[in-house]
Amino acid sequence: MGYRKQDFEIHEYYHLYNRGTEKRRIFLDKKDYEHFLYLMYVCNSTRSIKTRDLGDFFDREETIVNIGSYCLMPNHFHILVKEKVENGISLFMRKLLTAYVMYFNLKYKRTGRLFENTFKSSHVSNDRYLKYLYTYIHLNPAKLIDKGWKEKRTKKVSELLEFVFDYKYSSLLEYDKSVLEVKRKIINIEVFPKYFDKIEDHKNELFDWLTLNKYPTG
Repeated sequence: MGYRKQDFEIHEYYHLYNRGTEKRRIFLDKKDYEHFLYLMYVCNSTRSIKTRDLGDFFDREETIVNIGSYCLMPNHFHILVKEKVENGISLFMRKLLTAYVMYFNLKYKRTGRLFENTFKSSHVSNDRYLKYLYTYIHLNPAKLIDKGWKEKRTKKVSELLEFVFDYKYSSLLEYDKSVLEVKRKIINIEVFPKYFDKIEDHKNELFDWLTLNKYPTG
């Protein structure tokens, strides 16, 4: 599996994303999504990952990247990160993608590549782009119920908003403190700008974009 040779700078923000080779699905059932989320947590660690050590009480010690938002889609994913230590992003992505491909290939009795050759990344060079990325990433699930909502919406804004906030595989659930059953601790919002201190702020921002029918770029 190939990995980016790009140098990532400490304290800078990056949008990371990748999709299945030939646009194939990378998550086939609920357990696949949940396992990838679990790996996002355990692979963000200074520790080497060994299968026998994994479990509900895995002590990951120090993290190597800070994660601000994420969203898993059937054939791709998005992660917004801040480089924390030298080579942290590269190490995190290598551990994450290698571990998931091993899991996926074993489970489905297949061999070969699952993802495109390298994960993609874009440097977040300004505050405006960083703020837009929260919306861009969290609105991705809207395409699952209204594929062309950006061009000609067929669903009501209220339906799209409800679906996005109920979607189980994005970081919005971690921002929503009222969802008590969510036990994930993937994101570290303390080191990111406080654009949306409350879940209502997220809802207002996403509502504005859906109402304007204008999708943020990135």
